[in-house]
Amino acid sequence: MRVTIQAVQPVLMSQDVCRSLIYYAQIGFVQVFVDNPNKPQYAGVQRDGIALHFQWQDATHWKTGDDRPTYRFVVSDVDALHAEFIAAGRGDNMSKVIDTAWGTREFHVRDPHGNGLQFYRA
Repeated sequence: MRVTIQAVQPVLMSQDVCRSLIYYAQIGFVQVFVDNPNKPQYAGVQRDGIALHFQWQDATHWKTGDDRPTYRFVVSDVDALHAEFIAAGRGDNMSKVIDTAWGTREFHVRDPHGNGLQFYRA
């Protein structure tokens, strides 16, 4: 029997896990766990069965500037999600919705710690 990969749970770097939790709550993610409610260093959120984790990183780990990972999310309605983020006051650091030359419709966001989030549909 072939083993299947059932999920992926990316761990995003964060200089301030509380700030990450607030930001992601504003775009519809729900906190699932936090290691220490008073000074979190590791936490997880979820939306629509998709889980993301945040891990605190020291400032010395951020010397590369904008060289942060980018995560792509397949969504059912790119335009509606874009509008949702704007309505939540999270239109900062967000691109317009575009149709790409490779056949997707997508928009991109940078979270408060520079991690790239790309939301698209084929």
